[in-house]
Formats: sequence, structure tokens, C-alpha cells
Amino acid sequence: MARGDIILVRLPSSDQREETGNRPAIAVQTDGSSSPMLIVVPLTSSLAALRFPFTVKIEPSLINGLTLPSVAMVFQLRAIDPKRIIRQIGKLESDYLEQVDIEIWRMLKPPEI
Repeated sequence: MARGDIILVRLPSSDQREETGNRPAIAVQTDGSSSPMLIVVPLTSSLAALRFPFTVKIEPSLINGLTLPSVAMVFQLRAIDPKRIIRQIGKLESDYLEQVDIEIWRMLKPPEI
């Protein structure tokens, strides 16, 4: 998988608020990483998720392979075992990937003193 790939993943069940089940996600890990895990941002077609901070709305296209408007839930950034990848769906357009990067940085950036 390459950074910016949109993949269908199988997320484990949870008794809390994490996204679970088979769903699209964006691979955001730097290409060439030798990590045994893959860092992804889960997607949802529930536009109500836009009420949360650190989200990006993504419109479907032939390039990204999405069939519905979706929300990248950057606040649910997580590492998964690559065995959870079902298949690649498409490739996120660079302008959306840049927006996701901005939200990742905003979420992880330490507060200024």
C-alpha cells in the first residue's frame, strides 16, 4: 500500500466509539516505512461526522473509488495490521490528501506556549 491509497479494511469490533467492520480508509503512513503496522484514517458515509473536529469531507470520484460522499475521520487515526486490508479501492486526490495532512498536523501539534 502507498500513502494516499484508499483501501477497504476490516476493523475489529469495539465496545466503545471506534469505527468497526469493513469500511474504507486512507493509508497515511509515509511510503517506504518498515513498520509492521499501517497507519490509516477511517472513512464514513455518515456526513453527521462533520460535526467533530479533525474531519475532511471527500466527494466520490472515479479516481478515489468512493461511491458516496464520505468523511475522513482524522480524529480516529489508527494503526492496523496489514492483514486487515481487504483490497484497494482507489487513490485519494492530492488536494484531499493535503487537507487530511493539515488535520493530522492540527490534531497532533502541541499547543503553542
